[in-house]
Amino acid sequence: MSFFLFKTEPDVYSFDDFLRDRETIWDGVTNPTAVKHLREMRPGTKWIFYHTGEERTAVGTGTVVSVDPANPKVPIVNVKAGKRLRQPKTLVAIKAELLFAASPLVLIGRLSVVPLTEEQWEWFVA
Repeated sequence: MSFFLFKTEPDVYSFDDFLRDRETIWDGVTNPTAVKHLREMRPGTKWIFYHTGEERTAVGTGTVVSVDPANPKVPIVNVKAGKRLRQPKTLVAIKAELLFAASPLVLIGRLSVVPLTEEQWEWFVA
């Protein structure tokens, strides 16, 4: 099982929007490294929904439903909503955890799709 974190501006597409829609296509990814991470996903991949901008907080979960690699630039990733995190995790809290010291989440701030370890996933959902 693989785990990721997806970043989005809450005024563009928030976790509330995601819960309302229940399922959506994750698009708008242009960074080559983030696109590479999308290509690694499979149905069942779990991910954390993270609000960027002023909020900078992980707020919920989602699951990959399907990945269609037909688009030569960016795969079409269909995702479904999970649930709100019991305890939202701010970027300040994430940076304070040794568990994330070498994570692209803190080292490459502009990366919109970030791989997570199983231990990092568990930290978010605990």
